[in-house]
Amino acid sequence: MSSLTILAILFGAGTLAYFIGRRRSIQVCGGQQQNLHSRPSYHGFYLAILTALPAIILLVVWSVAERPVTRYAVMQELPASVVEGSDAQQSLTMSVVDTIAEGVPKLSAEEFEVLRKARLGFVTTSDARDILVRHSVILGSNPDPNVLGAAFKLAEARTTSRFMLPIACLAVAGLGFLWGYTRIRPGLRARNIVEHVMRSGLFLASTVAVLTTVGIVLSVLFETIHFFQFVSPFDFLFGTVWDPRFATVGQAEGQFGLLPLLWGTLFISAVALLVAVPVGLFAAIYMSEYAGSKVRAFAKPVLEILAGIPTIVYGFFALSVFGPLLRDLGFNIGLEISASSVLTAGIVMGVMIIPFVSSLSDDIMNAVPQSLREGSYGLGATQSETIKKVILPAALPGIVGAVLLAASRAIGETMIVVLAAGIAANLTLNPLEPVTTITVKIVSQLTGDLEFNSPQTLVAFALGLTLFVITLGLNVYALYIVRKYREQYE
Repeated sequence: MSSLTILAILFGAGTLAYFIGRRRSIQVCGGQQQNLHSRPSYHGFYLAILTALPAIILLVVWSVAERPVTRYAVMQELPASVVEGSDAQQSLTMSVVDTIAEGVPKLSAEEFEVLRKARLGFVTTSDARDILVRHSVILGSNPDPNVLGAAFKLAEARTTSRFMLPIACLAVAGLGFLWGYTRIRPGLRARNIVEHVMRSGLFLASTVAVLTTVGIVLSVLFETIHFFQFVSPFDFLFGTVWDPRFATVGQAEGQFGLLPLLWGTLFISAVALLVAVPVGLFAAIYMSEYAGSKVRAFAKPVLEILAGIPTIVYGFFALSVFGPLLRDLGFNIGLEISASSVLTAGIVMGVMIIPFVSSLSDDIMNAVPQSLREGSYGLGATQSETIKKVILPAALPGIVGAVLLAASRAIGETMIVVLAAGIAANLTLNPLEPVTTITVKIVSQLTGDLEFNSPQTLVAFALGLTLFVITLGLNVYALYIVRKYREQYE
């Protein structure tokens, strides 16, 4: 029985326990619900929590601990040369053991006996390999007898674990149900218990989010420090040439200048924002203040479809349609425009992020109290003056947040830049020439057959940390603007 099936059963048991708990609370108070400390629904949630939550926790812990525990048990079956060997050797051996263990349950009794004899040396391991191949278990060479023994141990441990897991979870769920059912009485503070559990769950969720962010930042930071052991931070931050050359492990050849990539990222993002911010903001003003309810109900969903189109589609559109169109248009007016250029990528990316500006700005302008509009009209202001002097200043925090979200989306875009701006790291002011961005080089440096500890791979983490600092700076600056404006407005 899979973990998902067990989880579905536990949710079903919790739902059933909820209705039983509600009914039980009404019974114990003789139908006089005013005598209950908590409402019947809280008693239902109380019994549902005791039924499902401990079993779900057991399921999660069991699922997480199963692999390291079985791996430790299997390692005892392997020879000392493997146990004391390198991590790469252990990983390779365990992958073979996993592959064989997946095929063991598919074997018939006769085939399993052949594998057992091969393990003991009574038949050749090539016979065992032939049997495994018939069950789609492909091995690069004849399996070692010790590997066969470890595979048997792993298959047996997995079978036992998958048999015991549902029994243990259902037993815990049953005990929790019985204990909670007997505790339901009029004076039970079920509401306090349920709310405490909910607060604990919310705290745990927020803690996981924070720790995940911290973990990501620390992992990137540590690898960046490792990279700076090969390349000087000054050369990386202020270098004007990006030319990482592939070399032996531990050697840094070529130049790792950040400035061409940083400039390309900011250049393309600036062009995208020059397209998205005016169009998106004007569209939001129209839909919020001028459009009728029918027009707004139609136009806003249609505009938001732009955000649902995959970025690879935008990239293909820029590569096959918009880029050649700009090139031909430039040829007709005497300009040399590359099909892959800053202008191509920036305009297409700007169209993509229009909904981020328009939709959020529209929502925040609709949230401005109607009394502000009526007061402005009462003082004799026109509609356009009301929009400029009242609505836009009142909605400024939301508009700044929308622009910031659009900027972050533009800075982190990859596929459009790859297809529409090229991969050349150029430090140029000409928007008609190709450039590349930080995200593109992160992808290119992390793909291929390079060793993970090589500077050519570790530079991707330094680039990622740079993007993180840029995004953090945008957030801090936007927060500063919003707070400064609020002080003046309030």
